[in-house]
Amino acid sequence: MLASLSPLAYALLVPTAAIAGFVDSIAGGGGILTLPALLAAGLPPRFALGTNKLQSSFGSLSATIRFRRAGLLRLRGLWPALAFTAVGAAAGAATAATLSSAFLSYLIPALLIIIVVFLALQPHFGAEEGARRLPPLVFSACSGLALGFYDGFFGPGTGTFWAMAFVGLAGLDLREATASTKATNFASNIVSLAVFVASGSVLFPLGLAMGIAQALGAQAGSGMVLKRGAGLVRALLMGMSALIVVYIVLRYWILA
Repeated sequence: MLASLSPLAYALLVPTAAIAGFVDSIAGGGGILTLPALLAAGLPPRFALGTNKLQSSFGSLSATIRFRRAGLLRLRGLWPALAFTAVGAAAGAATAATLSSAFLSYLIPALLIIIVVFLALQPHFGAEEGARRLPPLVFSACSGLALGFYDGFFGPGTGTFWAMAFVGLAGLDLREATASTKATNFASNIVSLAVFVASGSVLFPLGLAMGIAQALGAQAGSGMVLKRGAGLVRALLMGMSALIVVYIVLRYWILA
């Protein structure tokens, strides 16, 4: 399968990973770029999901380290959320690994369309500070299991959903929410990656190449979070995402 990927595919996928790492560390949703790109390159859905987890693990870890060093990420109260997220991610990835490629080839574009439309209709999604509405342990269990499962099963948009949960339910400001999101993303990425590796659904050379690019992009993006806002990047993300989803729908649903 790897031999079928041309140098041109690598030349397109690696820069896409760098862009995704940049925007994901700021606004979330980098997977909306990388997963459709992997599908467009011809990877079967299960391999696209598994390889996407490998490369996105680099980005989420890179951003987590950057935010931690900057003092924006406080892990002390975050461990319960990380633990529940890991459990949810393992269940989600295990579910995805059992589904047929034919089913996933229809399900994934449908989920991508829903995510892109939802985010497009919520231009200020998570942009304001909120008040704590759930006790810490309840928040950790509900958000961790639900979003962990979603990230393990599918992934794109998880960072944005986590940011909204941290702002709207846990009462964090947007910068703290963004930093905490990277830690929970890494927890779900690394656990679900282990499941996909066990099922033989990861292309390591491609995933590692994209992962390095993703990490570099995440470093640049997390640096921007520490200095500026993310409105322009979110607009860019939505525009690129919409174009990629249109391409995937044409390829897999209309022209297939």
